[in-house]
Amino acid sequence: MYKIIAEGTGPLFMDPDPDAARAFFRTKPRALAPKVMKVSQAVERFVHDGEYLAIGGFGANRIPTAICHEILRQNKKNLAFAGHTSTHDFQILAAGEAFDRCDIAYIIGLEARGLSAHARRYMESGKVESCEWTNYAMACRLKAAAMGVSFVPARNVLGTDTFIRSAAKIVECPFTGKQFVLFPALWPDVSAIHVHESDIYGNCRLKGISIADLELARASKHLIITCERLVHNDEIRSDPSATVIPYFLVDAVCEVPFGSYPGNMPYEYYSDEVHLREWLNVEKDEEQFREFLDKYIYSVKDFTQYLELCGGIQRINELRAQEHLIEVE
Repeated sequence: MYKIIAEGTGPLFMDPDPDAARAFFRTKPRALAPKVMKVSQAVERFVHDGEYLAIGGFGANRIPTAICHEILRQNKKNLAFAGHTSTHDFQILAAGEAFDRCDIAYIIGLEARGLSAHARRYMESGKVESCEWTNYAMACRLKAAAMGVSFVPARNVLGTDTFIRSAAKIVECPFTGKQFVLFPALWPDVSAIHVHESDIYGNCRLKGISIADLELARASKHLIITCERLVHNDEIRSDPSATVIPYFLVDAVCEVPFGSYPGNMPYEYYSDEVHLREWLNVEKDEEQFREFLDKYIYSVKDFTQYLELCGGIQRINELRAQEHLIEVE
């Protein structure tokens, strides 16, 4: 029996009961079946009002932008959201007021680019209930879920106000008498992760930093994959060790070339700093921002049309050159 020393005062948006999660995962199909579909189909089928949503990637790195856009176009509402180093994805979802509960680790800021004016307005509006964590704490919560246990112990946030505003607990270790924080497991109802390659079944490869995406994939009840390109299953089988997300975790596969734009994709293309700056500037005026969203998200049918508005393949090639440090005349 753990001796509870202190408890955070924040709300817990997800039941950490591992047996309840296991009961769901027992029902999840494991067949090696094709899962390719359009982004609109994946969002309609797997993202439902009131559920808990998590987005993969890190900052503006390897984010599934097309899924975030489609959530706005389909007017999904009352979601809970995992704000785990969430930058442009958070900016998009806040623009549509898609969530009303948020586990906060890193939000509102687009790192060195500055703060999102609208995301800040939304979080200060009183419309969103929040609970505070750190990036490491959120990673621990996903690790616990991936392990199939109700919590993971750590020393992170001890002695901080973040602990007070979290839903964690401080306990006395039964072996040493020392104090540890218990981070409750987090099983998102649905998550979206962008990867470099996938086959039609959902066997995925990615390059660069994975952050907590491998744990997120294993913790998620439903998982939508967007990929830069589909590859044949023979290619996947030629190097099994390169598959970091296996097919049986995946519910939908959507081929979305340049799908992290305007974020960056390691070894593929750099982030579009001009377009991200445009977002940050236009948000300062609410009327201009509504017109901006209508132009770039609500009035386009899909991500391909959005890319064309942003400069199409010519702009992508410029960003490719930046990623590979090639001078363009």
